Amino acid sequence: MYTLGHISDLHLGPLPDIRYRELVNKRITGYVNWHRSRSSALGDDVLNRVAEHMLESALDHVAITGDMTNLALESEIESARQWLEGFGDGQFVSLVPGNHDAYVPGALDKACRAWSEWMGSDGVKTPITSRSFPYMRARGPLALIGISTARASAPFMATGYFRRRQAKRLALMLDDAKRRNLFRVIMIHHPPVRKAAQQHKRLNGINLFQRVVSQHGAELILHGHTHLPTLHCVQGTDGPVPVVGVSATGQQLGGKKPAGSWNRFDITPDNHGGWTINLQRYAVTGETTPLECVAETQLDRLDMPIENPDWSDAHNRMAIAR
Repeated sequence: MYTLGHISDLHLGPLPDIRYRELVNKRITGYVNWHRSRSSALGDDVLNRVAEHMLESALDHVAITGDMTNLALESEIESARQWLEGFGDGQFVSLVPGNHDAYVPGALDKACRAWSEWMGSDGVKTPITSRSFPYMRARGPLALIGISTARASAPFMATGYFRRRQAKRLALMLDDAKRRNLFRVIMIHHPPVRKAAQQHKRLNGINLFQRVVSQHGAELILHGHTHLPTLHCVQGTDGPVPVVGVSATGQQLGGKKPAGSWNRFDITPDNHGGWTINLQRYAVTGETTPLECVAETQLDRLDMPIENPDWSDAHNRMAIAR
């Protein structure tokens, strides 16, 4: 059995001191939003409790699906690097960026350089940039494939993007991992299903992503962004592929969103060439009580609607092959 942990949307705080010139862009709206809502909704005390519980749980690996920062300030990026170093090295942790890590133009490349140990394919020695995605790394029986949907967007927008360049590389990586009999985990910040996020926060390229998975397959898709512990399914080559979200790691009790939590996946090969996947969700339920398992699901036995890609447009059918 191989055990994978999953967290997302750490939004490490508090915000550092900010110079005026750093607010003369989209950051001004994020700065106001932080002080109006996020500073009270998210807290390092809850985040630390979640992280400690994970480290006590004898996990084999941890996937983090983005939004380490709030405004992608250089000081925040450095603080996130230090947090990652304290939590685990690149053999133990894999990371993809979120929209808050690409809050303004140029920020994502700075984050990629600082967090390169936790991103990037096995054996790659060149510096990690915003164009290094997707990456693939093997850990035990798993192939962790990291996609970046992060891009600087206009004020009041939090959209993500998945385009043909990443789609082509993702298809090749999924096929390679399949040949190696690896359990394929796709890490992506924005949920790749319709209506999972509001229009101004959605992923552009959902249909393209779902076409790649339906043609090349995957065993598990992990995302963040919504701060919700959701479960969806998309079509794979051999049946449904679970799409699993998680609440924000530092979400305080009593807020509008569920309190901080993490996902635990126990992954075991079965006797028929497939896999058994058990999901347990551990969440903060009290101010001082230990985290509790609040839900458990056998993902390889799901009986729920499957979202299929739209094949009605012939132009769309050819997009991946170009």
